[in-house]
Amino acid sequence: MTRREFVLGSAALAAAGSRERVRMGFIGVGNRGTQLLHIFMKNPKVEVVALCDIYEPFLRRDFDAFDPKFFEWGLRGRIPSLRNRTGEVKPQEARLAEMIKAGKIALYKDYKALLADPNVDAVCIATPDHWHAIMTIDAVKAGKDVYCEKPLTATVAEGRAMVNAQKNSRQVVAVGLNRRGNDAYRELKKAIDSGAYGEFRTGRAARVSNIFPNGLGKCPPCDPPKGLDWDKWLGPRAWRPYKYTTAPYYFRWHTDFSSQVGNWGVHYLDAMRWMMSETAPRFITAVGGQYYTAGRSDSEIPDTMFCLYEFASGKVMEFNVFEGGRSWPLRQGEVELAGGDATIYADQRGWEVKPATSKEFNNPVRKVEPTKYVFKEALLDDGSAESATKNVIADFIDRCLDRNPQVLCSLEDGHRSTCFAHLANIAFKLGRRLEWDAEAERFVGCDEANALLHYAYRPGYALG
Repeated sequence: MTRREFVLGSAALAAAGSRERVRMGFIGVGNRGTQLLHIFMKNPKVEVVALCDIYEPFLRRDFDAFDPKFFEWGLRGRIPSLRNRTGEVKPQEARLAEMIKAGKIALYKDYKALLADPNVDAVCIATPDHWHAIMTIDAVKAGKDVYCEKPLTATVAEGRAMVNAQKNSRQVVAVGLNRRGNDAYRELKKAIDSGAYGEFRTGRAARVSNIFPNGLGKCPPCDPPKGLDWDKWLGPRAWRPYKYTTAPYYFRWHTDFSSQVGNWGVHYLDAMRWMMSETAPRFITAVGGQYYTAGRSDSEIPDTMFCLYEFASGKVMEFNVFEGGRSWPLRQGEVELAGGDATIYADQRGWEVKPATSKEFNNPVRKVEPTKYVFKEALLDDGSAESATKNVIADFIDRCLDRNPQVLCSLEDGHRSTCFAHLANIAFKLGRRLEWDAEAERFVGCDEANALLHYAYRPGYALG
């Protein structure tokens, strides 16, 4: 730790001990950033003091200035929701507008300027994935606590660099893997660890949607929307021309920026490895392809994918992507955990135990009672399960105030779970079963795979 970092950390520690609210800055206030902003605003221990975005209408909360082509390209539900269904401005947005007008919220297009603002205690980072590592490390060095949205990183190397940066600081850092804050999953973990349902050897989950037949569609290169700094949006990634099928939301379908194993998979993979008490796989296999949308979409990722994770313990996890049609691989819930005595189906609303009723040959049947656990409080008034995110955020704010670094989802856990996505994408790209050394965070005997653990940033960008 440098002397400057020590001084910044000491000052933040002293200030934290005397305050009752956390002054938050938000970096990236597009679709997910706005959702998180609204949740943070409902916490009485939060004061919003700064916003940052490289698209001017998002930053200034000007819905009427949003590029109309966003709507033509099907992005209505994937851009900031500033108004309710009747067209009225949402209460949180009305409050933001008043505060911005009164000069109580600073607006920045450069995140480094926000990090230099002494009025900011902590930041929420909800930018595209390829920016998370650089911004988190810079924020920690600036003496700011950090809440970073999932998926945590774009590469394995980025995650370890983030973990190391926090270790050399006094900052609190939490990751938005929200099932860590879901009460149904937390109760399920206690039940599994008690041994009440036996040992679970396999886990399964899937991302199911239907983008058949045209996926994102095909958009020719064009000028970026007015007010968008496209070069800055690309950041460390190689330059490419702007397309409406890349940003602001569709970057999830481009290999430089994300994947559906990363976007959705990390939620379920994190939940399964948590329930099964696993850290990292020993072997990874991934197959798939564009079986439904090839040639009709600008997407670069598979619309169908099968990812298999084998553990040294003898357990196995499976995650699948089914975006070509609504295939339902599970009997119910979003995660299946199976063992010789019972199968559990779980989601954020609760879980159900299905006991084994018979066994082949003459093996005894271990008696497990059928159990159904429904956690109604897991839902918000609108029927969504966002209360899990609310819990992770509330925990982060409390840890910012009491300076206890033990958050619900740590950087280490966020990194380990995000690695599952990166490992599967690498195995898919190379078309082979790979062996992983979790301690060294290297592939065994495969230089070609190890070369994909990171990429060369554009000049002017670096990890720290």
